[in-house]
Amino acid sequence: MHSGQQSEPFDVEMGDRLEDMIHDLGQKSFQQAHAPVYDTLQTDSKKSLYPGCKNSLMLLSAVLSLVNIKARYGWSDKSFTSLLQIVHDLLPQDNTLPKSYYQAKKILCPMGMEYQKIHACPNDCILYRHQFQEMLKCSRCGVSRYKLKDDEECSSDENSNKGPPTKVLWYLSIIPRFKCLFANGNDAKDLTWHANGRNCDRMLRHLADSLQWKKIDRLYPDFGKETKNLTLGLATDAMNPYGCLSTQHNSWPVLLVIYNLPHWLCMKRKYMMLSMMITGPRQPGNDINVYLNPLIEDLTKL
Repeated sequence: MHSGQQSEPFDVEMGDRLEDMIHDLGQKSFQQAHAPVYDTLQTDSKKSLYPGCKNSLMLLSAVLSLVNIKARYGWSDKSFTSLLQIVHDLLPQDNTLPKSYYQAKKILCPMGMEYQKIHACPNDCILYRHQFQEMLKCSRCGVSRYKLKDDEECSSDENSNKGPPTKVLWYLSIIPRFKCLFANGNDAKDLTWHANGRNCDRMLRHLADSLQWKKIDRLYPDFGKETKNLTLGLATDAMNPYGCLSTQHNSWPVLLVIYNLPHWLCMKRKYMMLSMMITGPRQPGNDINVYLNPLIEDLTKL
């Protein structure tokens, strides 16, 4: 962006991304698996917010913009429902705006990502999955899986199943998202750009020109020969979603970057994948490898 140039309005930027999302969801693989859902989504994207709307504001675009603002400023579900009810009453009588957050989520459901909610030990010992799936206490440190009230005894297995989990990992599986990328003709072409579109003139123009990339290709020749194989970068750091440094809450997003893409695309928001979110009262530290297990399993499977 040039110095002094103002950024685009928030709703304009959302409209541009909405068109891309509708296009991606319109790929054959998604339509075959979710034909009725896609038809509804396509209808909502072309449905006017109310009859005679002069600014061509569509239902899907309006709902997506409002939900995005809710997430940006941390509104509660209850307050957002109240806002929708007020805006619905202010609009003309035949408007199609949903009256609750629940109805808004149903409209946006096809655009969401599949995820797994995995309970974790508050001391970062284990994830409650596989052989630990049914346990109520950590097998290593003995701490309860669930939050306990002050008047409850920690030694009671019966009481340990009360309350929310002490720590949670949100895992967004990467396999279906990679499938969606390769199902899109333009994205599939970009994913092999490092092998088919790169200018190989011995200049360092892309990560594929680096010594480290070439070393990996030498160590794993079968991996390097297949141009559709993806080379990924992983990054994580703490963030505070509430904007208050004194809060006793930590969120660690784990991002994946696809290095096969052209250098002008690989760091774009569309292609940076949120693979997991680690939330809890304290940071995982050196025990973050415990939380990476679901991601490593998917990568191994691929």
